[in-house]
Amino acid sequence: MTKRINIKQITSPFWQEKTLAKMTAQEWELLCDGCGKCCLSKLIDDDTDELHYTNVACKLLNTKSCQCKKYDKRFKHVPDCIKVSLDNIDQFQYLPGSCAYRRLAEGKPLPEWHPLLTGSTSAMHAGGHSVRGKVITEFDEIDLQDHIATWPTQ
Repeated sequence: MTKRINIKQITSPFWQEKTLAKMTAQEWELLCDGCGKCCLSKLIDDDTDELHYTNVACKLLNTKSCQCKKYDKRFKHVPDCIKVSLDNIDQFQYLPGSCAYRRLAEGKPLPEWHPLLTGSTSAMHAGGHSVRGKVITEFDEIDLQDHIATWPTQ
């Protein structure tokens, strides 16, 4: 997990004043609401190319805090983990519709429960906008098709 600054110390809405490309590394990290939805296994229908989320979380996701247990070393432990960056902005459609990176790239505002607006993750968790209490952790011999969920797309 990266070092986080106190959200309440932010005095200006940098996400409204800067493009994604102009943000500092710290501002980029602060955009993440910590919902954990990007850490869910996804399936793509071979016939329709439709994306389906599952309720199966990465083995590194702490399902209570919705944070990665080994954030700084996640690519070593999960080689197919995708880093959300400007280099792969064309893949943002795989992020949930509530994701700040995707929303800002699409010209949309942050959701009203976003920690940058509320000052904490409490509203996100209380409103059911995170994976807390909704997921299982990946394990061997699981058929992801049996775990398709619709709630992560919101």
